[in-house]
Amino acid sequence: MARTVQTPVEDGLQAWASAFMQPTVLGELAALALCGLLAAGLVALLRRGVKNPNSILLGRSVVDGALFPLLLLALAYVARTVVQQWAPLAVFVVAIPVLVALAAIRMGAKVLQVAFPQSAWVRPLERSVSWLAWLAMVLWVTGLLPLVLHELEGVGWKVGGATLTLRSLIEGTVTAGFVLLLALWVSASIEARLLRAATGDELSLRKAVSNALRALLVLIGLIVALTAVGIDLTALSVLGGAIGVGIGLGLQRLAASYVSGFVILTERSVRIGDNVRVDGFEGRVTDITGRYTVVRSGSGRESIVPNDMLVTSRVENFSLADPRVWHSTVVSVGYDSDVDLVMRLLTEAALSSPRVLRDPAPSAALSAFGADGLEFTVGFWIADPENGLLGLRSQINLAILHALRAHGIDIPYPQRVLHMAAPQAPSGGVSPV
Repeated sequence: MARTVQTPVEDGLQAWASAFMQPTVLGELAALALCGLLAAGLVALLRRGVKNPNSILLGRSVVDGALFPLLLLALAYVARTVVQQWAPLAVFVVAIPVLVALAAIRMGAKVLQVAFPQSAWVRPLERSVSWLAWLAMVLWVTGLLPLVLHELEGVGWKVGGATLTLRSLIEGTVTAGFVLLLALWVSASIEARLLRAATGDELSLRKAVSNALRALLVLIGLIVALTAVGIDLTALSVLGGAIGVGIGLGLQRLAASYVSGFVILTERSVRIGDNVRVDGFEGRVTDITGRYTVVRSGSGRESIVPNDMLVTSRVENFSLADPRVWHSTVVSVGYDSDVDLVMRLLTEAALSSPRVLRDPAPSAALSAFGADGLEFTVGFWIADPENGLLGLRSQINLAILHALRAHGIDIPYPQRVLHMAAPQAPSGGVSPV
């Protein structure tokens, strides 16, 4: 009778299944549950002592951040070490790989969400990382992971003087991803700390520092990642020369935008919060990135302005040295009106709005002798142009209208004089009767 030969994987699964049927499984479940309660309690205590707990580690709730699975994994390792001294392991054989996969997924997702909050590609990348982590966990639990890695070791190719295998490439990619995530995490934490409670000039300077630190950390992470994959960095000198030629020929505008962005952030000629007019578009600067600047108008429209345009073209900055902005409105009255009274009423109407500054005070002037009446210009200063001008102008115009009507001052309608020529006599010399 032929004897069935079992593979090491089948032997491992049968051993794990037999261990799972032992009464000690209940003790393992209780130890794992105790680890979960301890991890949740520690995270809850840390959240109470933090003013803004919504971060990569703490998240929006106790179990949302990356700290909970990391603490649970550490406590589970300690519990496994204690339990295996007196009983065979069954639950922890599955729990440890699951917790490792969960910690990796949660860490990657949180770092990507903080580093790239408005990027559309973050969500698909999170799903890909999740699928890969769970696949690695299944291979680990079933015992197939060593066999898969051994098979991948046999698939390789020669790159220059080095030999790359699929196993080394996958391991290097995982290491590179971990290093890049760590660099993004550190840069996001530094950026959040630098930009906290910063405004005006200080905000723009801190934005420049945070962008430079992020670029530096990502560059260091990329170098470490390439080294982990097994790529010789000395071979990149030719590639660097080719990139330099490409920047010099085809990427001039792109390189100019990045350089201009650094110049803008360091010179602070345009800052976040400034009210500017660029290429006929007027609005408030809401963000300055390495390549472009976002200008938002009072109507809600946003303009993406390349940074090189802000350096090479004419830009009107209404709040570079002084945030106060002057605006005006024009009104016509009849020629027989009391000019002094009209000017006083117009000034009082401008002061009726709390947004109009008292220093410098609004003023009214007789600006023109119009075809239909006397034209007066009311000038006033405001310090919050980002709140819009239409509502303010309407409020002042209504106050002017009510004041003029209350004092019987006429706002003339447009008037036109029509001259009619007299009919000419017929050429016969006899006038009509």
